[in-house]
Amino acid sequence: MVESARHIMNSSKHLDDLFTLLAFPSISTDSDYKDDLDQCADWLIGKLNDAGLKTEKHPTAGHPVVIARNEHQQGRKTVLIYGHYDVQPVDPVELWNSPPFEATVKDGVIYARGSTDNKGQHFAHICGVADTIKEHGDLPVNLIFLLEGEEEIGSPNLEPFLKQHADDLKCDVVVVSDTGMVGPGIPTLTYGLRGIACLEFTLKGPSIDLHSGIYGGAVANPATVVAELIASLHDADGKIAIEGFYDDVKPLESWEREQWADLPDGEAATLKETHVPALFGEAGYSSLERRWGRPTAEVNGIGGGYQGEGSKTVIPSQAFAKLSFRLVPGQDPAKVLQLAEAHLIKHCPDGVNIEIDAGHAGNPYVMDAHSNYGKAAQSALQKTFDADPVLIREGGSIPIIDSFKQVLGVDTLMCGLALPDCQAHAPNENFPIANFEAGIKLNRLLLQELADLD
Repeated sequence: MVESARHIMNSSKHLDDLFTLLAFPSISTDSDYKDDLDQCADWLIGKLNDAGLKTEKHPTAGHPVVIARNEHQQGRKTVLIYGHYDVQPVDPVELWNSPPFEATVKDGVIYARGSTDNKGQHFAHICGVADTIKEHGDLPVNLIFLLEGEEEIGSPNLEPFLKQHADDLKCDVVVVSDTGMVGPGIPTLTYGLRGIACLEFTLKGPSIDLHSGIYGGAVANPATVVAELIASLHDADGKIAIEGFYDDVKPLESWEREQWADLPDGEAATLKETHVPALFGEAGYSSLERRWGRPTAEVNGIGGGYQGEGSKTVIPSQAFAKLSFRLVPGQDPAKVLQLAEAHLIKHCPDGVNIEIDAGHAGNPYVMDAHSNYGKAAQSALQKTFDADPVLIREGGSIPIIDSFKQVLGVDTLMCGLALPDCQAHAPNENFPIANFEAGIKLNRLLLQELADLD
Protein backbone atom coordinates (compact mmCIF):
# COMPACT_ATOMS: atom_id res chain seq x y z
CA MET A 1 0.00 0.00 0.00
CA VAL A 2 1.37 3.44 -0.96
CA GLU A 3 0.47 6.52 1.03
CA SER A 4 1.39 10.18 0.77
CA ALA A 5 3.96 10.59 3.52
CA ARG A 6 2.16 13.57 5.01
CA HIS A 7 -0.95 11.50 5.67
CA ILE A 8 0.52 8.48 7.42
CA MET A 9 -1.48 7.89 10.56
CA ASN A 10 0.44 8.36 13.81
CA SER A 11 3.54 9.66 12.03
CA SER A 12 5.95 11.26 14.46
CA LYS A 13 6.92 14.92 14.49
CA HIS A 14 10.43 13.90 13.42
CA LEU A 15 9.08 12.14 10.36
CA ASP A 16 6.89 15.10 9.47
CA ASP A 17 9.92 17.35 9.68
CA LEU A 18 11.97 14.95 7.56
CA PHE A 19 9.29 14.97 4.87
CA THR A 20 9.41 18.78 4.85
CA LEU A 21 13.19 18.70 4.50
CA LEU A 22 12.92 16.25 1.60
CA ALA A 23 10.53 18.58 -0.22
CA PHE A 24 13.28 21.14 -0.88
CA PRO A 25 14.68 20.55 -4.43
CA SER A 26 18.17 21.42 -3.24
CA ILE A 27 20.06 20.35 -6.37
CA SER A 28 23.51 21.90 -6.08
CA THR A 29 24.71 21.13 -9.59
CA ASP A 30 22.00 23.30 -11.22
CA SER A 31 22.08 27.08 -10.67
CA ASP A 32 18.31 27.24 -11.20
CA TYR A 33 17.93 25.75 -7.70
CA LYS A 34 20.15 28.24 -5.86
CA ASP A 35 17.19 29.80 -4.02
CA ASP A 36 15.94 26.35 -3.00
CA LEU A 37 19.30 25.54 -1.44
CA ASP A 38 19.27 28.82 0.43
CA GLN A 39 15.74 28.17 1.71
CA CYS A 40 16.72 24.65 2.74
CA ALA A 41 19.64 26.05 4.75
CA ASP A 42 17.30 28.52 6.44
CA TRP A 43 14.85 25.75 7.31
CA LEU A 44 17.64 23.71 8.89
CA ILE A 45 18.73 26.73 10.90
CA GLY A 46 15.19 27.01 12.23
CA LYS A 47 15.16 23.36 13.27
CA LEU A 48 18.57 23.62 14.93
CA ASN A 49 17.46 26.74 16.79
CA ASP A 50 14.32 24.92 17.91
CA ALA A 51 16.53 22.12 19.25
CA GLY A 52 18.27 24.60 21.53
CA LEU A 53 21.46 25.17 19.55
CA LYS A 54 23.12 28.42 18.55
CA THR A 55 23.29 28.65 14.76
CA GLU A 56 25.30 30.50 12.13
CA LYS A 57 24.76 30.74 8.39
CA HIS A 58 27.98 31.30 6.48
CA PRO A 59 27.80 32.37 2.83
CA THR A 60 30.39 30.93 0.47
CA ALA A 61 31.19 31.41 -3.19
CA GLY A 62 28.60 28.68 -3.73
CA HIS A 63 25.96 27.55 -1.23
CA PRO A 64 25.81 28.34 2.50
CA VAL A 65 27.47 26.41 5.29
CA VAL A 66 25.29 25.95 8.37
CA ILE A 67 26.97 25.74 11.77
CA ALA A 68 25.22 24.96 15.06
CA ARG A 69 26.59 24.31 18.52
CA ASN A 70 25.61 23.95 22.12
CA GLU A 71 27.20 25.83 25.02
CA HIS A 72 30.70 24.40 25.18
CA GLN A 73 32.17 23.48 28.55
CA GLN A 74 35.72 22.79 29.64
CA GLY A 75 36.66 19.14 30.13
CA ARG A 76 34.16 17.64 27.67
CA LYS A 77 34.84 15.94 24.38
CA THR A 78 34.02 18.05 21.33
CA VAL A 79 32.23 16.19 18.54
CA LEU A 80 31.63 17.60 15.05
CA ILE A 81 28.74 16.04 13.11
CA TYR A 82 28.89 16.58 9.36
CA GLY A 83 26.14 16.29 6.77
CA HIS A 84 25.05 17.80 3.48
CA TYR A 85 21.68 19.18 2.48
CA ASP A 86 22.25 19.26 -1.27
CA VAL A 87 21.05 16.41 -3.48
CA GLN A 88 21.65 14.90 -6.88
CA PRO A 89 19.53 15.78 -9.94
CA VAL A 90 16.45 13.58 -10.39
CA ASP A 91 16.83 12.72 -14.08
CA PRO A 92 15.53 10.54 -15.60
CA VAL A 93 12.40 11.68 -13.79
CA GLU A 94 10.14 9.35 -15.81
CA LEU A 95 11.69 6.36 -14.02
CA TRP A 96 10.50 7.52 -10.60
CA ASN A 97 7.47 5.72 -9.23
CA SER A 98 6.48 8.82 -7.24
CA PRO A 99 7.39 12.53 -7.36
CA PRO A 100 11.04 12.78 -6.24
CA PHE A 101 10.47 15.77 -3.95
CA GLU A 102 7.22 14.51 -2.44
CA ALA A 103 8.08 11.91 0.18
CA THR A 104 6.09 8.72 -0.34
CA VAL A 105 6.08 5.72 1.98
CA LYS A 106 5.61 2.12 0.87
CA ASP A 107 6.04 -0.83 3.21
CA GLY A 108 7.85 1.31 5.78
CA VAL A 109 10.32 2.79 3.28
CA ILE A 110 10.53 6.49 2.39
CA TYR A 111 10.98 7.23 -1.33
CA ALA A 112 12.35 10.69 -2.18
CA ARG A 113 15.47 12.32 -3.52
CA GLY A 114 17.84 12.89 -0.61
CA SER A 115 16.10 10.42 1.67
CA THR A 116 19.33 8.45 2.10
CA ASP A 117 21.89 10.80 0.57
CA ASN A 118 22.08 12.64 2.87
CA LYS A 119 19.07 14.37 4.40
CA GLY A 120 17.59 11.33 6.12
CA GLN A 121 20.90 10.32 7.64
CA HIS A 122 22.06 13.69 8.96
CA PHE A 123 18.57 14.72 10.07
CA ALA A 124 18.44 11.62 12.29
CA HIS A 125 21.39 13.12 14.17
CA ILE A 126 19.61 16.46 14.49
CA CYS A 127 16.58 14.67 15.92
CA GLY A 128 18.73 12.69 18.34
CA VAL A 129 20.34 15.87 19.61
CA ALA A 130 16.96 17.60 19.93
CA ASP A 131 15.57 14.68 21.94
CA THR A 132 18.57 14.61 24.28
CA ILE A 133 18.40 18.35 24.97
CA LYS A 134 14.66 18.17 25.51
CA GLU A 135 15.06 15.33 28.00
CA HIS A 136 18.22 16.42 29.82
CA GLY A 137 18.58 20.12 29.08
CA ASP A 138 22.03 19.62 27.56
CA LEU A 139 24.28 17.17 25.75
CA PRO A 140 27.05 15.07 27.30
CA VAL A 141 29.57 16.55 24.84
CA ASN A 142 30.44 19.84 23.21
CA LEU A 143 28.74 19.61 19.83
CA ILE A 144 29.26 21.25 16.46
CA PHE A 145 26.97 20.59 13.50
CA LEU A 146 28.47 21.39 10.09
CA LEU A 147 26.01 21.09 7.20
CA GLU A 148 27.02 22.06 3.68
CA GLY A 149 25.21 22.44 0.37
CA GLU A 150 27.90 21.40 -2.10
CA GLU A 151 28.88 17.79 -1.40
CA GLU A 152 27.32 16.55 -4.62
CA ILE A 153 29.57 18.88 -6.62
CA GLY A 154 32.77 17.99 -4.78
CA SER A 155 32.60 20.41 -1.81
CA PRO A 156 34.70 23.08 -3.60
CA ASN A 157 34.24 25.67 -0.85
CA LEU A 158 34.30 23.50 2.25
CA GLU A 159 38.04 22.89 2.66
CA PRO A 160 38.75 26.64 2.36
CA PHE A 161 35.98 27.16 4.94
CA LEU A 162 37.62 24.62 7.26
CA LYS A 163 40.95 26.38 6.97
CA GLN A 164 39.41 29.80 7.55
CA HIS A 165 37.46 28.64 10.63
CA ALA A 166 39.84 25.96 11.93
CA ASP A 167 40.05 27.47 15.42
CA ASP A 168 36.27 27.62 15.78
CA LEU A 169 35.88 24.06 14.51
CA LYS A 170 38.44 22.40 16.78
CA CYS A 171 37.13 19.04 17.87
CA ASP A 172 38.21 15.62 19.08
CA VAL A 173 36.43 13.54 16.45
CA VAL A 174 34.06 13.89 13.50
CA VAL A 175 30.89 11.81 13.06
CA VAL A 176 29.37 11.23 9.62
CA SER A 177 26.40 9.14 8.54
CA ASP A 178 26.77 9.22 4.76
CA THR A 179 27.89 5.66 4.17
CA GLY A 180 26.15 2.29 4.11
CA MET A 181 25.33 -0.87 5.99
CA VAL A 182 26.25 -4.23 4.51
CA GLY A 183 22.68 -5.40 4.99
CA PRO A 184 19.45 -4.81 6.95
CA GLY A 185 20.02 -4.89 10.68
CA ILE A 186 23.79 -5.27 10.36
CA PRO A 187 25.50 -2.35 12.14
CA THR A 188 28.42 -1.14 10.08
CA LEU A 189 31.40 1.04 10.90
CA THR A 190 33.25 2.29 7.83
CA TYR A 191 36.86 3.04 8.73
CA GLY A 192 38.27 3.65 5.25
CA LEU A 193 37.43 5.15 1.88
CA ARG A 194 39.15 4.92 -1.45
CA GLY A 195 40.61 8.07 -2.90
CA ILE A 196 40.04 9.23 -6.45
CA ALA A 197 41.94 10.70 -9.38
CA CYS A 198 40.28 11.59 -12.67
CA LEU A 199 41.47 12.51 -16.13
CA GLU A 200 40.20 12.88 -19.67
CA PHE A 201 42.26 12.26 -22.77
CA THR A 202 41.48 13.33 -26.32
CA LEU A 203 43.03 11.87 -29.46
CA LYS A 204 43.20 14.11 -32.53
CA GLY A 205 43.90 12.68 -35.95
CA PRO A 206 42.80 14.26 -39.25
CA SER A 207 41.64 17.87 -39.24
CA ILE A 208 38.11 16.78 -40.24
CA ASP A 209 36.16 13.52 -40.38
CA LEU A 210 37.41 11.51 -43.38
CA HIS A 211 35.64 9.17 -45.79
CA SER A 212 36.46 5.72 -44.41
CA GLY A 213 36.55 4.20 -47.88
CA ILE A 214 38.88 6.74 -49.45
CA TYR A 215 41.26 7.09 -46.50
CA GLY A 216 40.69 3.88 -44.54
CA GLY A 217 43.92 1.95 -44.00
CA ALA A 218 46.08 4.99 -44.66
CA VAL A 219 45.53 7.01 -41.45
CA ALA A 220 45.13 6.06 -37.80
CA ASN A 221 41.54 6.07 -36.54
CA PRO A 222 41.32 8.03 -33.23
CA ALA A 223 38.36 5.92 -32.08
CA THR A 224 40.34 2.72 -32.62
CA VAL A 225 43.31 4.17 -30.75
CA VAL A 226 41.06 5.13 -27.82
CA ALA A 227 39.95 1.51 -27.62
CA GLU A 228 43.55 0.30 -27.76
CA LEU A 229 44.66 2.69 -25.02
CA ILE A 230 41.76 1.67 -22.80
CA ALA A 231 42.59 -1.99 -23.38
CA SER A 232 46.19 -1.31 -22.36
CA LEU A 233 45.14 -0.26 -18.85
CA HIS A 234 44.62 -3.86 -17.65
CA ASP A 235 46.11 -7.27 -18.23
CA ALA A 236 44.00 -10.34 -18.91
CA ASP A 237 43.55 -11.02 -15.18
CA GLY A 238 42.16 -7.57 -14.41
CA LYS A 239 45.37 -6.19 -12.92
CA ILE A 240 46.20 -2.58 -13.78
CA ALA A 241 49.07 -2.50 -16.25
CA ILE A 242 50.31 1.04 -15.61
CA GLU A 243 53.97 0.85 -14.66
CA GLY A 244 54.51 1.70 -10.99
CA PHE A 245 50.79 1.85 -10.20
CA TYR A 246 50.97 -0.61 -7.30
CA ASP A 247 54.33 0.53 -5.89
CA ASP A 248 52.84 2.43 -2.94
CA VAL A 249 49.75 0.29 -2.29
CA LYS A 250 49.48 -0.86 1.32
CA PRO A 251 48.29 -4.49 1.37
CA LEU A 252 45.14 -5.50 3.21
CA GLU A 253 45.62 -6.61 6.80
CA SER A 254 44.95 -10.26 7.54
CA TRP A 255 42.18 -9.37 10.01
CA GLU A 256 40.43 -7.36 7.30
CA ARG A 257 40.44 -10.22 4.83
CA GLU A 258 39.25 -12.64 7.50
CA GLN A 259 36.38 -10.43 8.66
CA TRP A 260 35.23 -9.54 5.17
CA ALA A 261 35.28 -13.22 4.19
CA ASP A 262 32.81 -13.91 6.99
CA LEU A 263 30.25 -11.38 5.74
CA PRO A 264 27.08 -13.05 4.45
CA ASP A 265 26.99 -13.88 0.73
CA GLY A 266 29.64 -11.42 -0.42
CA GLU A 267 29.84 -12.68 -3.98
CA ALA A 268 26.13 -13.46 -4.25
CA ALA A 269 25.19 -10.05 -2.86
CA THR A 270 27.36 -8.29 -5.43
CA LEU A 271 25.75 -10.27 -8.24
CA LYS A 272 22.29 -9.49 -6.93
CA GLU A 273 23.00 -5.77 -6.52
CA THR A 274 24.53 -5.35 -9.97
CA HIS A 275 22.51 -7.86 -12.06
CA VAL A 276 25.66 -8.72 -14.04
CA PRO A 277 25.99 -12.26 -15.44
CA ALA A 278 29.34 -12.86 -13.71
CA LEU A 279 31.88 -11.07 -11.54
CA PHE A 280 35.26 -9.93 -12.82
CA GLY A 281 38.30 -8.31 -11.32
CA GLU A 282 41.87 -8.53 -10.11
CA ALA A 283 42.87 -12.13 -9.57
CA GLY A 284 43.55 -13.28 -6.02
CA TYR A 285 40.97 -11.07 -4.33
CA SER A 286 37.33 -11.48 -3.41
CA SER A 287 34.62 -9.20 -4.70
CA LEU A 288 34.47 -7.22 -1.44
CA GLU A 289 38.26 -6.92 -1.31
CA ARG A 290 38.29 -5.54 -4.85
CA ARG A 291 35.52 -3.07 -4.03
CA TRP A 292 36.80 -1.84 -0.68
CA GLY A 293 40.54 -2.39 -0.45
CA ARG A 294 42.11 -2.53 -3.90
CA PRO A 295 42.73 0.26 -6.43
CA THR A 296 40.96 0.43 -9.77
CA ALA A 297 41.09 2.06 -13.18
CA GLU A 298 37.71 2.61 -14.78
CA VAL A 299 36.38 4.10 -18.01
CA ASN A 300 33.56 6.50 -17.14
CA GLY A 301 32.83 7.72 -20.64
CA ILE A 302 34.00 7.26 -24.22
CA GLY A 303 33.07 9.01 -27.42
CA GLY A 304 34.00 9.84 -30.98
CA GLY A 305 32.62 9.56 -34.48
CA TYR A 306 29.04 9.21 -35.65
CA GLN A 307 26.49 8.41 -32.93
CA GLY A 308 23.20 8.69 -34.84
CA GLU A 309 20.91 6.07 -36.31
CA GLY A 310 22.24 3.97 -39.17
CA SER A 311 25.70 4.18 -40.72
CA LYS A 312 27.96 7.07 -41.55
CA THR A 313 31.21 5.72 -42.90
CA VAL A 314 33.78 8.11 -41.51
CA ILE A 315 37.11 8.07 -39.75
CA PRO A 316 36.42 10.53 -36.91
CA SER A 317 38.79 13.44 -36.56
CA GLN A 318 39.00 12.90 -32.81
CA ALA A 319 37.86 10.68 -29.95
CA PHE A 320 38.02 10.86 -26.17
CA ALA A 321 37.71 8.87 -22.97
CA LYS A 322 37.14 9.80 -19.33
CA LEU A 323 38.98 7.77 -16.71
CA SER A 324 38.84 7.57 -12.93
CA PHE A 325 41.19 5.77 -10.59
CA ARG A 326 40.02 4.68 -7.14
CA LEU A 327 42.97 4.67 -4.78
CA VAL A 328 43.84 2.96 -1.51
CA PRO A 329 46.06 3.91 1.43
CA GLY A 330 49.62 4.63 0.36
CA GLN A 331 48.71 6.01 -3.05
CA ASP A 332 49.03 9.69 -3.93
CA PRO A 333 46.49 10.99 -6.49
CA ALA A 334 49.00 13.38 -8.10
CA LYS A 335 51.54 10.59 -8.57
CA VAL A 336 48.91 8.24 -9.99
CA LEU A 337 47.87 10.86 -12.54
CA GLN A 338 51.50 11.30 -13.57
CA LEU A 339 51.91 7.53 -13.99
CA ALA A 340 48.67 7.30 -16.00
CA GLU A 341 49.70 10.18 -18.26
CA ALA A 342 53.09 8.57 -18.90
CA HIS A 343 51.38 5.26 -19.72
CA LEU A 344 48.97 6.83 -22.20
CA ILE A 345 51.72 8.79 -23.94
CA LYS A 346 53.95 5.72 -24.12
CA HIS A 347 51.24 3.58 -25.72
CA CYS A 348 49.86 6.23 -28.05
CA PRO A 349 50.93 5.65 -31.69
CA ASP A 350 52.46 8.38 -33.86
CA GLY A 351 49.38 8.65 -36.08
CA VAL A 352 47.40 10.73 -33.56
CA ASN A 353 48.10 13.52 -31.08
CA ILE A 354 47.06 13.06 -27.47
CA GLU A 355 45.88 15.74 -25.06
CA ILE A 356 45.43 14.88 -21.39
CA ASP A 357 43.48 16.97 -18.88
CA ALA A 358 43.59 16.12 -15.18
CA GLY A 359 40.30 16.25 -13.28
CA HIS A 360 39.41 16.32 -9.59
CA ALA A 361 41.26 14.21 -7.05
CA GLY A 362 41.01 13.19 -3.41
CA ASN A 363 43.19 11.22 -1.05
CA PRO A 364 42.28 7.78 0.30
CA TYR A 365 41.41 7.67 3.99
CA VAL A 366 41.76 5.05 6.68
CA MET A 367 41.56 5.23 10.47
CA ASP A 368 42.30 2.77 13.25
CA ALA A 369 38.98 1.02 13.76
CA HIS A 370 40.31 -0.40 17.04
CA SER A 371 41.15 2.99 18.57
CA ASN A 372 39.17 4.25 21.56
CA TYR A 373 36.98 6.30 19.22
CA GLY A 374 36.47 3.30 16.96
CA LYS A 375 35.50 1.15 19.94
CA ALA A 376 33.05 3.80 21.15
CA ALA A 377 31.37 3.83 17.75
CA GLN A 378 31.20 0.04 17.70
CA SER A 379 29.63 -0.02 21.16
CA ALA A 380 26.97 2.51 20.13
CA LEU A 381 26.22 0.57 16.96
CA GLN A 382 25.93 -2.69 18.88
CA LYS A 383 23.47 -1.18 21.34
CA THR A 384 21.47 0.45 18.57
CA PHE A 385 20.98 -2.66 16.44
CA ASP A 386 21.48 -5.37 19.10
CA ALA A 387 24.03 -7.08 16.88
CA ASP A 388 27.81 -7.15 16.59
CA PRO A 389 29.01 -4.46 14.17
CA VAL A 390 31.10 -5.24 11.14
CA LEU A 391 34.12 -3.19 10.11
CA ILE A 392 34.48 -2.30 6.46
CA ARG A 393 36.05 0.11 4.06
CA GLU A 394 33.94 1.55 1.26
CA GLY A 395 34.86 1.82 -2.37
CA GLY A 396 33.52 5.31 -2.85
CA SER A 397 35.26 8.57 -2.09
CA ILE A 398 34.30 11.39 0.28
CA PRO A 399 37.23 13.80 -0.16
CA ILE A 400 36.11 16.04 2.69
CA ILE A 401 36.83 13.20 5.16
CA ASP A 402 40.53 13.51 4.37
CA SER A 403 40.20 17.30 4.65
CA PHE A 404 38.95 16.88 8.23
CA LYS A 405 42.10 14.88 8.90
CA GLN A 406 44.47 17.29 7.17
CA VAL A 407 42.93 20.57 8.36
CA LEU A 408 41.46 19.72 11.76
CA GLY A 409 43.77 16.81 12.57
CA VAL A 410 41.00 14.43 13.61
CA ASP A 411 39.57 11.12 12.50
CA THR A 412 36.03 10.49 11.30
CA LEU A 413 33.62 7.84 12.55
CA MET A 414 31.49 6.82 9.56
CA CYS A 415 28.35 5.19 10.95
CA GLY A 416 26.25 4.61 7.87
CA LEU A 417 22.52 3.97 7.79
CA ALA A 418 22.03 3.39 4.04
CA LEU A 419 21.12 -0.06 2.72
CA PRO A 420 22.68 -1.55 -0.42
CA ASP A 421 19.45 -1.06 -2.38
CA CYS A 422 18.94 2.59 -1.36
CA GLN A 423 19.41 3.72 -4.99
CA ALA A 424 21.24 6.90 -4.05
CA HIS A 425 21.85 9.09 -7.14
CA ALA A 426 19.25 7.03 -9.01
CA PRO A 427 15.48 7.10 -9.47
CA ASN A 428 13.45 5.89 -6.48
CA GLU A 429 16.07 6.71 -3.86
CA ASN A 430 14.82 5.31 -0.57
CA PHE A 431 15.42 5.13 3.18
CA PRO A 432 13.67 2.79 5.65
CA ILE A 433 11.83 4.51 8.48
CA ALA A 434 13.39 1.91 10.78
CA ASN A 435 16.86 3.11 9.80
CA PHE A 436 15.87 6.74 10.37
CA GLU A 437 14.64 5.86 13.85
CA ALA A 438 17.77 3.79 14.46
CA GLY A 439 19.86 6.82 13.49
CA ILE A 440 18.15 8.91 16.17
CA LYS A 441 18.91 6.23 18.76
CA LEU A 442 22.47 5.85 17.49
CA ASN A 443 23.15 9.56 17.88
CA ARG A 444 22.14 9.54 21.53
CA LEU A 445 24.13 6.41 22.33
CA LEU A 446 27.20 7.51 20.40
CA LEU A 447 27.44 10.95 22.03
CA GLN A 448 27.26 9.28 25.45
CA GLU A 449 29.89 6.68 24.52
CA LEU A 450 32.21 9.45 23.32
CA ALA A 451 31.55 11.49 26.47
CA ASP A 452 32.57 8.51 28.63
CA LEU A 453 36.00 8.15 27.01
CA ASP A 454 38.97 9.07 29.18
